[in-house]
Amino acid sequence: MNVLAIGAHPDDIEFGCGGTLLKYSEKGHKVYMLVLSKGGKGGDPDVRQKEQEDSARILKAEKLFLSDYVDTEIVQSQKLITEIEGFLQEVKPGFIFVQYFNDTHQDHRNLSESTISATRYIQNVLFYEGPTTQNFTPNVFVDITKVFEKKLECLNAHVSQVSKTNIEGLSIIEAAKSAAHFRGIQGRVSFAEAFHSLRLFINI
Repeated sequence: MNVLAIGAHPDDIEFGCGGTLLKYSEKGHKVYMLVLSKGGKGGDPDVRQKEQEDSARILKAEKLFLSDYVDTEIVQSQKLITEIEGFLQEVKPGFIFVQYFNDTHQDHRNLSESTISATRYIQNVLFYEGPTTQNFTPNVFVDITKVFEKKLECLNAHVSQVSKTNIEGLSIIEAAKSAAHFRGIQGRVSFAEAFHSLRLFINI
């Protein structure tokens, strides 16, 4: 199966669904990553691109797509919807993961809303959470206990961003550990990633 994860900035995907992608990859599925911007407002875009490439290698992604949208200026538009549809035609994903639409970061909101339109004919679409997600009520959980350390390795690949959480004294690694532990408790495992489904088909 082909799996496509979409994020607005480098490290968004890893925080929200990196463990799930690792499990897919380890089971032989093809993982694709689409990152719309190089995160220029959060650091040197060339550095952030290399960090994203390093993380994609750890994930053993089949292909990383890096688009050229300007950080903080991603808008919901027909242009963005059409571009996402183009990636869907190329990848032909059986599963799509994307940021949740209720988020304090405008890039995340606009990407999510555009993806909802672009994926209207895709069966399996799941929203993942991030540090700026709001009012997130998950209804799908994935046990990432066995791949959790590798998920942290993916996040640590984004060296320039590890300490940039805008929360004093809290690194992105600590935030990821807290989120995974909390969702794990909800899902009755040690560490989990949580998702809210737009559509989810259980094929019997």
